[in-house]
Amino acid sequence: MSDLTANSSACPACVVAPAATEVAARVDAAAPAGAILLSLPTIHCSACISSVERTLNAMSGVNSARVNLTLKRASVEAEPSVGIDDLTTALENAGFEAHELDASAIAATETNKAGRDLLMRLAVAFFASMNVMLLSVAVWSGAEDATRDMFHWISAAIAFPAIGFSAQPFFKSAWAALSKKRMNMDVPIALAIALALGTSLYETAHSGEHAYFDAALTLTCFLLAGRYLDHRTRAVARSAAEELAALEVPRALRIVLGPNGEKIEETVLISDLTKGDLLLVKPGGRMPVDGEVVEGKSELDRSLLTGETLPAFVEQGQLVSAGEVNLTGPLVVRTTAFGRDTSLHRMADLVAIAESGRNRYTSLADKAAKLYAPGVHILAGLSFIGWYIFTQDMRTAINIAAAVLIITCPCALGLAVPAVTTAASGRLFKRGMLIKHETALERLAEVKSVVFDKTGTLTNGTPVFLDEGQNANDLAVSIGLAKASAHPLAQALVQTDKPAALIDEIKEVPGYGVEGQWNGQRVRLGRGAWVGATDESFEGPTTWLRIGENAPVRFGFRDTLRTGAREAVSELLARGVPVHLISGDTKPSVAALARELGITNWQAGVLPEEKAGYINDLSQSGPVLMVGDGLNDTAALAAAHVSISPASALDAARVASDIVLLGSDLSSLPEALTTAQKSTKRIRENFRIATLYNFIAVPIAVAGLATPLAAALAMSLSSITVSLNALRLR
Repeated sequence: MSDLTANSSACPACVVAPAATEVAARVDAAAPAGAILLSLPTIHCSACISSVERTLNAMSGVNSARVNLTLKRASVEAEPSVGIDDLTTALENAGFEAHELDASAIAATETNKAGRDLLMRLAVAFFASMNVMLLSVAVWSGAEDATRDMFHWISAAIAFPAIGFSAQPFFKSAWAALSKKRMNMDVPIALAIALALGTSLYETAHSGEHAYFDAALTLTCFLLAGRYLDHRTRAVARSAAEELAALEVPRALRIVLGPNGEKIEETVLISDLTKGDLLLVKPGGRMPVDGEVVEGKSELDRSLLTGETLPAFVEQGQLVSAGEVNLTGPLVVRTTAFGRDTSLHRMADLVAIAESGRNRYTSLADKAAKLYAPGVHILAGLSFIGWYIFTQDMRTAINIAAAVLIITCPCALGLAVPAVTTAASGRLFKRGMLIKHETALERLAEVKSVVFDKTGTLTNGTPVFLDEGQNANDLAVSIGLAKASAHPLAQALVQTDKPAALIDEIKEVPGYGVEGQWNGQRVRLGRGAWVGATDESFEGPTTWLRIGENAPVRFGFRDTLRTGAREAVSELLARGVPVHLISGDTKPSVAALARELGITNWQAGVLPEEKAGYINDLSQSGPVLMVGDGLNDTAALAAAHVSISPASALDAARVASDIVLLGSDLSSLPEALTTAQKSTKRIRENFRIATLYNFIAVPIAVAGLATPLAAALAMSLSSITVSLNALRLR
C-alpha cells in the first residue's frame, strides 16, 4: 500500500511508461565512501532524474548528486554541514518524497555484472565454435594424415582456452552440486564437455580420425545462450530483507542535558543509542526507534507498516514503532527498542525467512535433472563396459562412452525452460507485466487462490473528496483551512480546485486539525471530537468543519478503484479461483470495497505478521498468489507461492515480489495466469521433445555410429526444435 502523501509529487514526464524509462535509467557505481544515500520512491522517469539532481546540486555545500532510476536512489556527496533534513526538505519542496537509506545495509548489486559476464562468455564460445567448425569442415571433406592432425591440433589450441573460459559457469555449478552430494543439469553437461575435450585430445595425439572439439564448443555455445536468455527474463534481483533493513533510519536526534541543565539536541547513530534515551522526532521525520511518546501530540502515517489509510493520533503515553512517519507536530519519544530489536527489523526477519522457504521450490528443470542425469551416466557407463567386453579395446570403449554423453547431453533440456520463459515474458511485457524470478511462471501456473491487499493495490491509495452538495461557503472555508495542512484529507480538499476563503490567524493544532478566524468567527477543520461532532459513525474517511457556533459539517472522502481491478476480480471469480482481501485498513473501508467487488473472503485491521500467517494458512489448501504493494505486505509477498506488485509499490515490496505490474491496469492479471499455464505446458512439451530426441540419438551413439558431425547436427536440431516450440507462445 502506497504512502498517501507519496503521490503529491507530480512530474510532466511521468506519463512515460516505466518499462521504457528503465532502459534509460542510469546505472551508476556503488555510492562512494561517506556519500549519503537517499531513497526516492516516487521518481519514475528521466525528467525526475534531472529535477532531483538539479535541486540537490543547487544546494550550498552539496558537491555532487547522482540519481539511479533503476534502484530509485540518489547518492549525494556533501560537506559535513549539510544535514539529512536539509536534503529531504529541499526534495520535498520540489515535489519528491525522500528518505535516508543506511548504506551499510545495502549490498552492491551484481546483476548487471553477471549479465555482461555471461554475454562475454557466449561471445567467446560462439567465435571459437565458428572457427573450429570451419576447420572441421575441412576434416569432414576428406583431409587425412598430417593435414587432418594439423587441423585437429589447431582446433585443440582454440577449444581448450575458449572452453576453459566460457564453460566456467557449468563446471562451477556441477562442482557445487556434487560437493553437496546431489545432481543437477550441469553435472552431465560438465562431464560431457570434459570428456569431449579429453577424448579429442587423446585422439589427436594418436592421429585418430575423429575429434569432438567442435561438438564441445557448439554445446557450450547453445547452453550459454540458454543461460543468458534465462538471465534476461529477470529484473534486478535484490534481497527484500536488505531493502527493509536499509529503510531503518540510521541517525536520530537525541536530547541530552547540558552543564547548566539546558536541553541540547545532538545527532547520533542508532548504534550509539541506549534504552531510555529521549529522541526528538520532527514533523515529516521517520520514527527511528520503537518507543513511548513522553511529550507532544501529533498524527502518524502508519500506512507503510499497517495499511491504514488515515493518520493515527498519538499523544503522551502511547507507543510508536520504527518506520512510522510523524506528520504534524514534534514528538519526544523514550526509546524502548532500537536497531535489530525494532518491529521494523522483525518484519525484515520475517521476509528473510519467507524468502528462504520459497527458494526451496524445485523447478521443472531441476526435477528433470534428477531423473535425467543419473540415467545418462548409467547409460554411458554401460556403453563403456559393453564395448570394452566386446572389443577389449579401451580406446574404442572410451570414445563410444564419450559419444553417448555428448549426444545425450541436455542441450535441448538446457534451452527448454529459458526459451519458453523468454517467449512468455515477452508476451506478458507487452501486457504490462515484468517477470523477475526464473521460476515465477511455473509457480504462477500452480496458483489455486489469489489474495489482494486493499489500498494501493485494488485502490489507488489517494483519498478523493466526495462532493455531496455542501454549502459553497462551507467548502470555501474548509479549503482555506486545508491549505495550511499536509494531512492527506486536507490535500484532497485543496485538489478540488474550488475557490478558497481567506482565513486569518491560521494555525495547525498537531493531532487535531487546523483553526483560524473567518469573518470574525473561529473556524475549525479536523477531528470530529475536536470540532464538537457527536455522530462519527460514517463509512469511509471523514473530516469535519465548524464555523463559529454553527453545527459541524461533515466532508466525506473515498478511495478510487485501480484501473482493471473490477475486471480482474470478476474474471478470477468466474474461473472459480477463490479471491481474498486482507488489509490493515479499518473494517468499514474494507467491507465497502469487498461488497463493491463481490469478494466474500476478507479481513480488516490485519498486521504484517498476521498477513504472512494468513498466507501460510491458506497455502495448506493450495498455492497462493499474493498481490500487494506496501511495506506491510513484504512478508506476505515473500511467503506466498508467487507474488505480484505494482511498479508504484514501495521498493521493498517490488523486490519481494516475483512479477512487477508496470502500468496501473490490473485487468491483465487473469491473462498472466493463462500465459503461465500455457508456458508450463510448453516446457513439458520441450522436455518430451528432448526425450524423443534422446530415444532416437541414443541407439546411434551406443552402436558406435555417432561421429562428431552427427553429434553436432543432432544437438543443433534438438535446440532449434525446442526454441521454435517455445515461440508458439507469442
